[in-house]
Amino acid sequence: MENFWYKNAIFYSLDVETFMDSDGDGIGDFPGLTKCLDHFSGLGITCLWLLPFYPSPNQDNGYDVMDYYNVDPRLGTLGDFVEFIHQASDRGIRVIVDLVVNHTSNQHPWFQQARLDPNSKYRDYYVWSKQRPQTKPEQISFPGEQESIWEYDEKAEAYYLHHFYKEQPDLNIANPAVREEIYKIMGFWLQLGVSGFRIDAAPFLINPLGMSKCPNLQTFLKDMQEFLSSRRGDGLLLAEANVRPEEIPIYFGDGDRCQMLFNFLLNQYMFLALARQESPALREGLKILPDIPDRCQWLNFVRHHDELTLDQIIDCEREEIFQAFAPEKNMQIFGHGIRRRLPPMLGNNRHRIELTYSLLFSLPGTPLLRYGEEIGMGDDLSLEGRDSVRTVMQWSDAANGGFSIASPASLTRPVIQEGEYSYKQVNVKVEQRDRTSLLNWMEHIIRIRKQCPEFGWGKWQILETDEPCVLAHCCEWEGKAVIALHNLADQPCVATFKSHKYTHLIEIFSDRQYPHLNGDSSSIPLQAYGYRWFRVNQMR
Repeated sequence: MENFWYKNAIFYSLDVETFMDSDGDGIGDFPGLTKCLDHFSGLGITCLWLLPFYPSPNQDNGYDVMDYYNVDPRLGTLGDFVEFIHQASDRGIRVIVDLVVNHTSNQHPWFQQARLDPNSKYRDYYVWSKQRPQTKPEQISFPGEQESIWEYDEKAEAYYLHHFYKEQPDLNIANPAVREEIYKIMGFWLQLGVSGFRIDAAPFLINPLGMSKCPNLQTFLKDMQEFLSSRRGDGLLLAEANVRPEEIPIYFGDGDRCQMLFNFLLNQYMFLALARQESPALREGLKILPDIPDRCQWLNFVRHHDELTLDQIIDCEREEIFQAFAPEKNMQIFGHGIRRRLPPMLGNNRHRIELTYSLLFSLPGTPLLRYGEEIGMGDDLSLEGRDSVRTVMQWSDAANGGFSIASPASLTRPVIQEGEYSYKQVNVKVEQRDRTSLLNWMEHIIRIRKQCPEFGWGKWQILETDEPCVLAHCCEWEGKAVIALHNLADQPCVATFKSHKYTHLIEIFSDRQYPHLNGDSSSIPLQAYGYRWFRVNQMR
């Protein structure tokens, strides 16, 4: 049997430069991150996803790469990276890294040679046009910040394609030499011990726009998987692809392309259900997800390092979510996203926060936490764009939240200093001492989730109840079953199953101490924003 370790993993994403500074320069680094490995181990994390840490001009949070074979010197050395991988492996923690190969930085040597010499082999590493092609509105990734996806370069005397910022020219994936370079990049980091890759901007990677003599680029995902498997049999490809349901099979194939996909679709329907305090939208989101191959998996999340994107739902539904969770314009971004972390969106209501994470950990798939979610970090809306949710990690109530001993002005990103989300109020150290803290609750739910592999491996079904505010679902695997109930409303209720197949329920996780269920009872009380998990006792 193949090693499908990702089926029951606990993922955690972070940006090295905002996590822990070891040398006092105000920038997080790999030695600092290595010192934090016991934090992940204690929390129960089994896989870390690192945002780009390569040398970069940092025009786009490191996603403008100028050297794929090195570490940004601000963050450490390759030796520091290898030591980090070794220490993580000793604790049973895998590491995946960002594979950013839809584009490079315009400072990358490939692009610099391409623009200076039309006869250079690197000229065909990028996509050029003598005339400026028309840009359709739907092709623009950052509405309000971009006007075109074509930029004129005076030295090249031609326009180059860039689906993202103009500082990030697209690579010509149709060129076999470019594809070979990508394999070399993958092979390099696999040799240093990573367990796989998150493919950044996967839809653009297989989009043939502007490319001549273009093969079917969808097969490139299969070729990437074959290369990965040849170097590491248990390697993982995780695709970032926010696409319509009918396009999802492109990325999974027959299980021979990407093994995992971010569940953007379900994420958007989940927030619609939370806004309405009713379950039908979430039930609909589950139902429209296509069946996926057995070896494949969804990666579920609440928030991550970008905006909460809402572009796969209709305008009126998006407006409902805005009104509930981001009513002010400075809380929104790109016309279809929210630039806030979860606790401020939910008014720091602890019951509602727990409900949302209980959903995350029990919905079919594998859960992803983002750094700071375990302690309930907030956001800083005074910062521009998506930087509002990229403040530094808050470790203690010491200066700079314990992130760095540098002066506040030297920090790579600010620390939240005021209000209820200040580092003085919200930090790891204070929450470790409080047994009722969100951090200790997170450790508990992760431990329980690991004991319920049915959520990751099992076949799921929605259970019908008489309460529209309740989502009840069951996951079955290898003759065992677990059930989760969630009350999305701010009023208590009693949910009654309309099916009596599942009886003799044993409580395994809930928001409070409940009375024992008697006999075949299928009427289950739930508090406001309440949640309960049960194991089905098959013994009669």
